[in-house]
Amino acid sequence: MIQSEETDVVVLGGGAAGLMCAAVAGARGRRVRVLEGSRRCGKKILMSGGGRCNFTNIHSTPANFLSANPHFCKSALARYTPADFLALVQAHAVPYHEKERGQLFCDDSSKRIVNLLRDECAAAGVEVNVRTPVESVARNGDGFVVTTDAGAVHAEAVVVASGGLSIPKMGATGIGYDIARAFGLPVRATRAALVPFTLDGRPRDAFGELSGIGIDVEAVCNEAVFDAGLLFTHRGLSGPAMLQVSSYWQPGDTVTVDLFAGADVDAWLAERRAARPDARLVNVLAERLPRRLAGCLCDDLGAESLGNPRLRQLDDTKRTALAERLSAWPFVPAGTEGYRTAEVTLGGVDTAALSSATMAARAVPGLYFIGEVVDVTGHLGGHNFQWAWASAQAAGAVA
Repeated sequence: MIQSEETDVVVLGGGAAGLMCAAVAGARGRRVRVLEGSRRCGKKILMSGGGRCNFTNIHSTPANFLSANPHFCKSALARYTPADFLALVQAHAVPYHEKERGQLFCDDSSKRIVNLLRDECAAAGVEVNVRTPVESVARNGDGFVVTTDAGAVHAEAVVVASGGLSIPKMGATGIGYDIARAFGLPVRATRAALVPFTLDGRPRDAFGELSGIGIDVEAVCNEAVFDAGLLFTHRGLSGPAMLQVSSYWQPGDTVTVDLFAGADVDAWLAERRAARPDARLVNVLAERLPRRLAGCLCDDLGAESLGNPRLRQLDDTKRTALAERLSAWPFVPAGTEGYRTAEVTLGGVDTAALSSATMAARAVPGLYFIGEVVDVTGHLGGHNFQWAWASAQAAGAVA
């Protein structure tokens, strides 16, 4: 139990960024203590990637991140690359495999990554305290005092790796933002990202019947384009394509979905009309789409007098209009599922207040912010873990 202790570095948060930073700082000979509020470290690591942890992406670049300052992440990402973390994975003999688009997963369990980080911390002499939520951080002479319900820790440096607001049942809180504000650092507005959309009214009724059906689509929102899977749910739309565009969506924005994922639908319909003029539209659509979806689309399109005609009834104008509809089906989400299911939090500690080289608060020597608490948010597919590793390395090398 902590009562009153002195150390060199206190890391607030025992997640991906926190454990990584602690190990790096400890390996430099620094006395490091990690304070984790929940009962175990790395809970989000354990649940990630369906329990296999998509721990990085070999194609990760600054283009895969959102921030008010898109240049901020470049320094840390350049100095600690996916290849660097992969070397660590290989050094610990963690079996892994590459899935689509450069995503790297553990072969068996996410526990491998948590164990890797804990082993690195242990080798560096890092002390880890779980069930130790932080109550406050304050200046104490040239250093800081971190107050917990178990006592206080005095340290030269404090690294805030508390994460964002996503998945509160895993212990997420806004303590990192509170600490930033307490020291006068600006915090950009936060919202749920990489999160499913909800629908209401007719779209929810119609497409809710398709719950569980998934297809590959091209989704567009505010000029962001993603080629990935879409999954119909009872409440709306999910799947990688929807999660990706959710990071670019604002309430009231329209999302468009190409249900044929870039194929030339007009040419295809023209070919099918020539080959099967008496075929009903629903039967032709069912050649390329799940039948239940084809039927629902015909009902939905019926509101525009397209219905379920025979293909010979579609003149060129109607055929082209139908093709355009299928290639750019527009919808305005009612909202998102929120932080409850969001994979990450968009926004956070303003990068204008931080050093891109060290993650240090420019106006508060010895105070650092890393990982999700910072206004840097990655795309789906291992990029957020890469930001955790890279920002942790940057801070751990100097804290």
